[in-house]
Amino acid sequence: MTKPLFMWAGGKTRLLKHYLPYMPNKVEAYYEPFFGGGAVYLYVMATYKPKHAIINDINTSITNIYIEIRDNITEFLSILDELQAAYMPKSKEERKAYYFELRNQHAYDFMQWSDTKEAAVLYFLMKTGFNGIFQINKNTNGRFGTPSGLLNQKERVYDKDIVLYWNRLLQNTEVISEDWSKLTYQDTSDTFIFFDPPYRDSFTSYGQSFDDTQQTKLLDKAKSFTKADVFLSNRDGNDGFFDNISPLNKLYIPVTYTAGRRRQTANGFEAKNAVEILLYTERN
Repeated sequence: MTKPLFMWAGGKTRLLKHYLPYMPNKVEAYYEPFFGGGAVYLYVMATYKPKHAIINDINTSITNIYIEIRDNITEFLSILDELQAAYMPKSKEERKAYYFELRNQHAYDFMQWSDTKEAAVLYFLMKTGFNGIFQINKNTNGRFGTPSGLLNQKERVYDKDIVLYWNRLLQNTEVISEDWSKLTYQDTSDTFIFFDPPYRDSFTSYGQSFDDTQQTKLLDKAKSFTKADVFLSNRDGNDGFFDNISPLNKLYIPVTYTAGRRRQTANGFEAKNAVEILLYTERN
């Protein structure tokens, strides 16, 4: 199993080991309506090799990256290699200037670009931006506005083998950009659905709210399946919100956030402890 294409705030790479004992025995169809970085998808595709997978994210900029890697890999890699070749010889200050100029072009000049170039440039920005954060700014035309990262790459910006692996994996995957509630889900014993919505007390990193009304609607949907295996992840707010979840089971996972949701102190920011919750069916 390879890695996600990029860092993603709220990604499940670290939590996956806690999920494994509750995974289904068989998966022929896989749905992930809040996709992001796709750590669980990677495990499912490598382990079960389902006949079909549907991944969805309301952020069309993210889904466009997956679509272009799937459908136009040669052009996508060619653009990335050009950007990388221009970036790598530069000093740190030059890299920073290059990053912000490229981000500005992505914000204001993208209408002149092909979908493949738009996806490749965004992917490059995400690989050189700050810590897996997808930030939307007014001064970037309501588009990707994340600050630059450490800019300390020594050999390369991206791993071509990982991108090529994703190209092969995505051939068997339908990529959609819709509201999760508009998707049609099959409810069969060999279906696995992983709901990974924005946390209850946060906005998505691209400015979309997901309040408790929507959380409740999603929770009701997750509980409605009678045959499919269902996972739903969130953060436990210790306020009883997830108390009435039958027939789903609960797993609590202590975590430490070292980025994004750190605690601010007089000396800066420090790691913050929290509890993730996994709601899951146990049918097998």
